[in-house]
Amino acid sequence: MTKKLLPTVIGMILAGGVAVAQADVQVMGHIDEALAYVNGGEIHDGTHTNYYPFVAHGSNNTQLVCTTCSIGFKGDEDLGNGLKALFFLDWQYDINGNDSGGLTGRDQYVGLGGGFGTLKAGTMSTVYKAYGAMIDPVYRTFAQQRNIGLQSNLHNEKGDTGEGRATNTVGYNSPNWNGLSLAATYSILPDSTTPSQDNPFSAGINYENGGLLGYVTYINNMAGGDDAATAVGAKYTINNFSLFGQYEFDMGLITDSATGTLGQDNNGDGADVWMVGGTYTMGNNTLYAGYGEDKRAKTYDNTVTSAPGVVPVTYVGNVTANDYNSWELVGIHSFSKRTLGYVGYVGSNPNQNNVENLGLYTVGLKHTF
Repeated sequence: MTKKLLPTVIGMILAGGVAVAQADVQVMGHIDEALAYVNGGEIHDGTHTNYYPFVAHGSNNTQLVCTTCSIGFKGDEDLGNGLKALFFLDWQYDINGNDSGGLTGRDQYVGLGGGFGTLKAGTMSTVYKAYGAMIDPVYRTFAQQRNIGLQSNLHNEKGDTGEGRATNTVGYNSPNWNGLSLAATYSILPDSTTPSQDNPFSAGINYENGGLLGYVTYINNMAGGDDAATAVGAKYTINNFSLFGQYEFDMGLITDSATGTLGQDNNGDGADVWMVGGTYTMGNNTLYAGYGEDKRAKTYDNTVTSAPGVVPVTYVGNVTANDYNSWELVGIHSFSKRTLGYVGYVGSNPNQNNVENLGLYTVGLKHTF
């Protein structure tokens, strides 16, 4: 019986493989494994917890970190008359087993594309996050800018109230008009989550031509009052050099993310974040340096009670969000178009007396397929 079943199963698999090829389905993946040594970064307030969410608690730690490792499928079908159906399904995992072998959804959507652009629905990166990733030469590695404060936390997490990856969302990307393009996302909040809140959205305009890249993007979680942020970024490449930077103007949303009150109006702002950086490429080797500051040195009144249906979170009184400065130096070697190795150093000095300065050394290997 087993001998008869085996050829049948193999035949089914082969038949499935042919069908997949006809449907133009591609398997895709990303693996970034880094060995990191962390020195400092503790909050000395009696708890000895960690000020930086991307490193383990305590000081002088050595750890293995799999940064946004993922596997997924994407594909499209030609519908004729210049129209195509498309889909994108991506899941995140941890090769070190820190997620108990589970999968977490990343961008996942279905859509239509044509001369009008691309329209999609599901879960996807906000325009704010997507544009910021374009100026990060170590994006989706342990040294990525959003991990160390060179970009705000609006480039992280997943949700429907202003996080970097928006759920319950419709998105649009325009055609490219001689280097100019537009993009937007619009989230439709479930009634059971935040019934009193309007639907969040993000939008942006991007220009890329030759060695010049520039963009402006805006995001608003529609919580009422101080609930938005705007980012302006640019990159210029000439020969082996690239210079880039971004300034994020806080209108309450970056502050909300820093204080854990996304989806609420806490009447606080001032958490502007800016960064500058550059790369120099020599053959298969690239040297990258970046510096940034979070200008949250501001005290604001923060009296918040969560909306109905949300886990109760209340902040009362004056809260001081302290600023900090961060920098990094990373060397990158490209073994091929899909595989690179890197070694780097990250430093950060928080403007807070009870927090240690952070020093982080890392070496990693990244492979995409």
